[in-house]
Amino acid sequence: MRIAYLVTSLGMGGAERQALMLAERMARRGHAVTLLALLPPAAEEWPTILETARLNMGKTPWSVAAAMARGRRALGEFRPDILHSHCFHSNLAARAMKLLHPGLKVVSTVHNVYEGGRLRMLAYKLSDGLSRRTAFVCEAGARCYAELGTVSARKSIVIPNGIDTVEFAPDSVRRGQMRTTINACGRFIWLAAGRVAKAKDYPNLINAFARVYAQRAESELWIAGEGAEAAGRELQALASEVGVSGRLRWLGLRRDVPALLDAADGFVLASAWEGMPLALGEAMAMGKPVVATDVGGVLELVGDAGLIVPAKEPEVLARAMLDVMDHAPEEHEVMGRAARARIEARFTIDASLRAWEKLYGEVLEDARS
Repeated sequence: MRIAYLVTSLGMGGAERQALMLAERMARRGHAVTLLALLPPAAEEWPTILETARLNMGKTPWSVAAAMARGRRALGEFRPDILHSHCFHSNLAARAMKLLHPGLKVVSTVHNVYEGGRLRMLAYKLSDGLSRRTAFVCEAGARCYAELGTVSARKSIVIPNGIDTVEFAPDSVRRGQMRTTINACGRFIWLAAGRVAKAKDYPNLINAFARVYAQRAESELWIAGEGAEAAGRELQALASEVGVSGRLRWLGLRRDVPALLDAADGFVLASAWEGMPLALGEAMAMGKPVVATDVGGVLELVGDAGLIVPAKEPEVLARAMLDVMDHAPEEHEVMGRAARARIEARFTIDASLRAWEKLYGEVLEDARS
């Protein structure tokens, strides 16, 4: 097959990383693959070996028109069997490109239960007919968009994010080295990962950690992700106000996440909304005890292999974190093995690739019938 992947950017987010993993592995499986990015290059991006067409879309109508013209030329040269887009802006752009290339077979992927307000949902609804299928990374997302009436139920499908269980595999030697490098000093390390954004609800996490620290002074919280090293003044002030600024490490954007997960003792996600968070699945693959809020597809991902708590309730989140810390190291290992086993059984990148290949084949078969 000839597959073109359209992303908004190559920025360091989970949806972008999942799209790149999919595209690069499809190329390795023998498909002809090209990549299109709507936005100009960012300061920090995921690296890729794929040929990438930059459409350089800006905010002005002229730049949008110019970007669409570049996209039309790129698709005309590549002549894809499938145009597969990811997240709101790319999904809408791919559907617009369908108007310029009527023969395009568009597949859209929605990576979150919340991709914007009423106007965006109206745009999805009005353009639904231009997409052959719309995939969601979790059942919760599919239900949400069905209830909003933005996507035809007969064209919806759920394909969960896939985890690379080879890259994300625990390594005891690496754990010791990283804990020494980062001076963990025998403390219980909680790791959170994800860009500093409203969806991640870091105030909820900081307030919860303050309660944890009040009872377990040997605990420490690390936050890794884009913008974390320069976290907003409000977050810095909150950490100082609740007395944890000395035990909260803002690690910033990191490219050594497997090593950080090795060094950590537990993983915590305090989000207000999500799709199916890649970082959480990676932590499970690394054999970490996990505590996460019940948003989006989190429960579908974690099942009974971790602790799930309501969103926006720091007291409950703190109790769950303390519950994990109260277990013996041997029990942590049991929890971690259960978490990794769940990923290996249900959420591997290979399983995801097979599901996407099957979907692409069905789209092409439907187009021929």
